[in-house]
Amino acid sequence: MKQFTALCRRLDGTTRTNEKVAALREFFKAAPADDAACALSLLSGDRQRRVVTTTELRAWAAEAAGIPQWLVEECYATVGDLAETLALILPDLVEDDGNRGDGMAEGGGVTGEHGLAEMVRDSLHAMRGLSEEDRKRLVLAQWRALGREERFLWHKMLTGGFRMGVARTLVARALAETAGVDPAVMAHRLMGLSSPTADDYRRLVAPEGAAADRLKPYPFFLASPLEADPSSLGDVADWQAEWKWDGMRAQLIVRESAVAIWTRGEELASDAFPEIVEMATRMRGRIGADCVLDGELLAVGPEGLLGFAAVSRRIGRKRITKKLLADVPCVFVAYDLLELDGEDLRRRPLDERRKRLADVVAIPFDPATAASDSSSGWFLSPVVEAESWEGLAARREESRARGVEGLMLKRRKSPYGVGRTRSSGHAGGDWWKWKVEPLEIDAVLLYAQSGHGRRATLHTDYTLGVWSEGRLVPVAKAYSGLTDAELVEVDRIIRRTTLEKHGPVRVVEPTLVFEIAFESVARSTRHKAGLAVRFPRIKRWRRDKLPTDAGSLDDLAGLLPGGRADG
Repeated sequence: MKQFTALCRRLDGTTRTNEKVAALREFFKAAPADDAACALSLLSGDRQRRVVTTTELRAWAAEAAGIPQWLVEECYATVGDLAETLALILPDLVEDDGNRGDGMAEGGGVTGEHGLAEMVRDSLHAMRGLSEEDRKRLVLAQWRALGREERFLWHKMLTGGFRMGVARTLVARALAETAGVDPAVMAHRLMGLSSPTADDYRRLVAPEGAAADRLKPYPFFLASPLEADPSSLGDVADWQAEWKWDGMRAQLIVRESAVAIWTRGEELASDAFPEIVEMATRMRGRIGADCVLDGELLAVGPEGLLGFAAVSRRIGRKRITKKLLADVPCVFVAYDLLELDGEDLRRRPLDERRKRLADVVAIPFDPATAASDSSSGWFLSPVVEAESWEGLAARREESRARGVEGLMLKRRKSPYGVGRTRSSGHAGGDWWKWKVEPLEIDAVLLYAQSGHGRRATLHTDYTLGVWSEGRLVPVAKAYSGLTDAELVEVDRIIRRTTLEKHGPVRVVEPTLVFEIAFESVARSTRHKAGLAVRFPRIKRWRRDKLPTDAGSLDDLAGLLPGGRADG
């Protein structure tokens, strides 16, 4: 545990890539296989289960520190992070004579001298299914055994909130250096690896590796947002343009034995899209070769594309009902070919991959007919043709009418990379997303909450609303967009105009108006307003406007695809 705590301290203490990689490499080389596997799971963002509630932790910490619970809440409001707050208020309870030969502290916990895996196994996993009294006993034992920094990390693990700001590519690079293999090879080995064991880790870092799971995805190649004029990319003839679909990025792996669908989040989604698996299996018999396709899962109804929100309804379901299949019919639209008949094509140029893709997936995607076309298991993402950047800009203006987010620009000679890679300046990038300008509306600040980290003392998390039948209704939450100076000024106003406090949330007098930007609007039964906006952020503080000048729910409904304001 101390080794892992030291690693997290080093990672959090630098922004330099090489220093982060060095810290990871040194940890993996020194750590036992079971600790390394456990650390890999935590650093990779594997889903964690909460084993105690924050209410329980607050109460136990107040008791251990000998302070009232209201003081714990006040400390939390100031610090802004519960795990850090509890680590700070707890007294130094480490007992030198508490370390026993069996590695257990008084009360049954693992001592701080023991490894991360043992800590997780004998403490976190042991708490599942226990009574509150037994969970409390284990927590108190750990508080006696751990130092302040270890407690902070352990609190994050207890509540399922452990996050470490280290990119997956850096972990892959450090492991590649540990194993002595190419980083791209390691990145592929890591794909789809969930909750690795010590044996998984040993196979991972073995120079020869293990036979790659043929149903595992390749690392996804990601595009960067285009913020400059597209003409800065050079000759338009060097670039392939496609529509940027509003769906779910995925790889479709077609083998003789099986078909697998993996999302960009490395979630195996085959069960969520049974009709695509069935049709891909049928198509595999026609092409007579294994292949790996990169593309988009899209929901398509009789009136066209249904958007990301519809596709996401299919993910995470244990069972896909006939009604859901009928309500959200999905297709797979391919735009790249990564492997064909056992040959890895990723290092070949895009124009060659595209030509071979068209031999495998012959039917161009047309939203108007895809829902009724049952003759194909997949479709080909069409190329958007134009002879100049001005011509492409004109085509891009069609995006919202088509239900897409803009254009993708891909260098025709580019290989298929790993992650989001680009050199300094636009000239070095190979894949760019040229999205349409965001939608906008003026909204009023209704609620505010303190931020985290360096923003813990400021109210930076905002809930904003628009007018409906003479009252303000919440429609969006925003966390970014203001300068540091504006955040300080807004915080003063929030404190001065607070009407009520509900825990960390302040209800404020409606005085502040902000222009918010977002990607799209969709109807939602989960939101009281009946509408949900995608990726909201503050564009600017409208000091020139009064709350009465803010937009309305009807204005927001008018921004629905096609301008459909009716239900």
